[in-house]
Amino acid sequence: MSDKDDPPTDLDGDGEFATLFDELQELEQLVDSEDERRQVRDAMRAAAESQDHEPATFGRIVWGFGRSDLAEALLGSLLFGIPMAVEGGTVDAGLHIAQHPLYLAATLVIAVGLVIAILYVADFQDVRVANRILGLVPRRLVGVTGTALVVSVALLTGWGLVEWSTDPMVVYRSACICAVAFVPMAIGAALGDILPGN
Repeated sequence: MSDKDDPPTDLDGDGEFATLFDELQELEQLVDSEDERRQVRDAMRAAAESQDHEPATFGRIVWGFGRSDLAEALLGSLLFGIPMAVEGGTVDAGLHIAQHPLYLAATLVIAVGLVIAILYVADFQDVRVANRILGLVPRRLVGVTGTALVVSVALLTGWGLVEWSTDPMVVYRSACICAVAFVPMAIGAALGDILPGN
């Protein structure tokens, strides 16, 4: 029996969407024109959206980063961040790392590392990278960490836990406090973005 005579693949089985995406990503690399690449990306988007009628929460293909993903990241960031804004330990920890710049750097590196682990390593979902920024950085990584950072600064500023003055030391301490709150907010943003699975 030739390949043309094989029955069509049932895309409802486990791993079938992953196989389809692998094949579409290969095709995207092989096509010659930008118009053809756009058509392949449209097919990938349609395949990802076709999963939405299935009740599964885990094991879905997550591709692209749009407004709904941004809203989910915002919600996750707020859910994990509000306790940080009302807990006095956030300010204490921020003032502590302000005295140890290496701790500040480690805090930020660990936060981004945790986001990468949640999005791309932990296999909650099969997260695929679409349209890298400058051909290197995944949009989802920038969107999730950027959302958490903006929420951290806005929430802590709005609730009076940090202030931004002309004194560089005050600004530095405020940035350190925001960095402490950024860690759980980034985790919440990553989980909020991928767990619904769209």
